[in-house]
Amino acid sequence: MSQISTKPASGMRDFLPREAALRKRVFALIEEVYQSYGFQPLETPTMENLSTLMGKYGEEGDQLLFKVMKRGNKLQKALKKDAPTEVDLADMGLRYDLTVPLARIVAQYQNELPRYFKRFQIAPVWRADRPQRGRFREFYQCDVDVIGSTSMTVEVEVASAICEVLERLEFKNFRIHLNHRLLLNAMMEAAGVPADLQNDALVAIDKLDKIGLDGVKKELSERGISDASTATLLPLLGLADEVEGNQALLAALAERVGELESGNKALSELGDLLRFAATTPAAPYLKIDPYLARGLSYYTGPIFEIRSDDFSGSLGGGGRYDGLIGMFTRQSLPACGFSLGLERVLMLLAERDALAEPAPDVDVLVTLWRDDFTPKSLALAGELRAAGLRVDLYPDADKYGKQFKYADERNVPFVAILAENELEQGVVSIKDMKRGDQAEVPRHEVADWIKARQA
Repeated sequence: MSQISTKPASGMRDFLPREAALRKRVFALIEEVYQSYGFQPLETPTMENLSTLMGKYGEEGDQLLFKVMKRGNKLQKALKKDAPTEVDLADMGLRYDLTVPLARIVAQYQNELPRYFKRFQIAPVWRADRPQRGRFREFYQCDVDVIGSTSMTVEVEVASAICEVLERLEFKNFRIHLNHRLLLNAMMEAAGVPADLQNDALVAIDKLDKIGLDGVKKELSERGISDASTATLLPLLGLADEVEGNQALLAALAERVGELESGNKALSELGDLLRFAATTPAAPYLKIDPYLARGLSYYTGPIFEIRSDDFSGSLGGGGRYDGLIGMFTRQSLPACGFSLGLERVLMLLAERDALAEPAPDVDVLVTLWRDDFTPKSLALAGELRAAGLRVDLYPDADKYGKQFKYADERNVPFVAILAENELEQGVVSIKDMKRGDQAEVPRHEVADWIKARQA
């Protein structure tokens, strides 16, 4: 019999209580910020029909989907075929992101949602990727999306919410790189890239941070882009290296692609976005970056990506996806969203020890003097819980030294002692584990006494 592994599956992780508590604190902060912007909570299933997921993420995204095999008779029937295909064997998949499930939700429940639907979701997603630093097969995303408006105020709202989260978490060295899919299309058109090869070119450009400029040139050539088109396209993409400042860069781009319809529309929307954002938390962090492509095929307008001097990859991204909901319904709806790369954010917080000391998750430990005192200790614990305290009960009648040691391990600030003397006098002995002193407190005043000490 083979030995059972005690490790999680590759690319998956366990979170012990201390780390789990820290994660919950960050989740709560993010949720507080999102709700302050009027975003409503939404939950979607872990698995979606494979037809819902396929064809929404581009060629590489589709390859990273965790597909779920059919069950029972359906699977047996598929296996009997001479050469069963992937479509024969699988009919569901683990969600790859939170955006496509949102699009399905909006298409399904459109009449039950507000005209402008602002939603947030904090939940795990799965990708069959190669695990590495900051990249996991199971990880949490924190999304904000607005459905129903084409105004650039939507982009400003989602970017501002993300910036406020990062500021609250004391991140300083970050930027939101900003581009527009129509601007990329205009630059490719100006460079003579054929329309049927533009998606291939986007895939290559999106790999810049992974394979470098020479790697992009090579991949463009491998994907059928001519050397002449590449020689024109790359200088357009690299204008940010020559021109300083967003407004100057917009002007330089306008000289080169502003006469094209797609270029003019993109530059106008980017200008509006920067103008609207001037008085928001996003203003100091927005940086136009013509190289930014983002590989997901459903983007149609402005696109974002968070970069940090403290991390080589992305800390999150998003953009406008006005055509995605239309894949699920005949009516197309404008939409824009932003996803924060929570796992990488948490990793950077841990590296700088920013969240090293979590608040206690228990207010008081009730000790157990003798076995026959168990009902009395349980009653005291119940009284304190009813008064709003978080209470742990030591389960065995061990020596008090062991019980105090357990309280110290759990970082419990107060220990309540109820023995014969206390019971006779109608008091409870409370030990303050941080100050080291101990006091006898009338039983009916114990909860208020502890709360006063906490304050």
